Amino acid sequence: MHKSPIIELGGIPFDLSIILMLIVTCIVVFVIAKLATRNLSVENPGKLQNFMEWAVEFVQGLISSTMDWKKGKHFLSLGLTFIMFIFVANLLGLPFGIVTDYHDASHAHIFGKEITSVTEEFAKHPDVEEVGVAWWKSPTADASVTMALALIVFLLSHFLGITKNTKSYFKHYFQPYWFFFPINVIEQFAKLLTQGMRLFGNIFAGEVLISVLLKLTALGAVGWVASALGLVVWQGFSIFVGAIQAFVFTILTMVYISQMIETHDEHEH
Repeated sequence: MHKSPIIELGGIPFDLSIILMLIVTCIVVFVIAKLATRNLSVENPGKLQNFMEWAVEFVQGLISSTMDWKKGKHFLSLGLTFIMFIFVANLLGLPFGIVTDYHDASHAHIFGKEITSVTEEFAKHPDVEEVGVAWWKSPTADASVTMALALIVFLLSHFLGITKNTKSYFKHYFQPYWFFFPINVIEQFAKLLTQGMRLFGNIFAGEVLISVLLKLTALGAVGWVASALGLVVWQGFSIFVGAIQAFVFTILTMVYISQMIETHDEHEH
């Protein structure tokens, strides 16, 4: 695997590829949303408008399946943002990659800052001739990004539980019996971990397999054929995986919010 372009500012490491790809993801999502709502028409809607209407109805269905719509309608824009952002982020690393190779640690600089991931690699392995740095990849293939998204859901759902459903929120930690309190607390942090790591694991594994398939080209003509066929099949499957993971993350978000804002009686109903 290639290294990430990491620099330090004020002693804090920053992954430039992740920052770049998050910006690209935001721009792509914004452009899609803008184009889809630019010329709205009831009689003759365009393809993008139809797509956006389908996406809105799909997210409405997700919300309605997890909570009462009167409470859940406030989270429509949140769900739509999550599902579009994560889907686009999941797919960015599929079409191509941008990699730069460094043959000397003294050249590993950008914006006047040392690329520490490269210099450290040369320092650890003096016999290494070159170090590749990946600039273009799916941002969701990085655990820090997926865990940050999961943390947003975690903080939001608990904030809503405390402010909108205070009595039931604190009561559920002691159900069915008071000594279940530690288990219920651990469960909340387990949700945070699994939501973030599930997304990361699936997308990261896909990019690892793509890098393995690309390395088959070193085997000659047979390797080139196997690599090309494998990439076509896997990238097609990866689009499906990317869509499924965006769906899973979004519906889990709505489930967690529902568990916090609805009372126990409402869940039974």
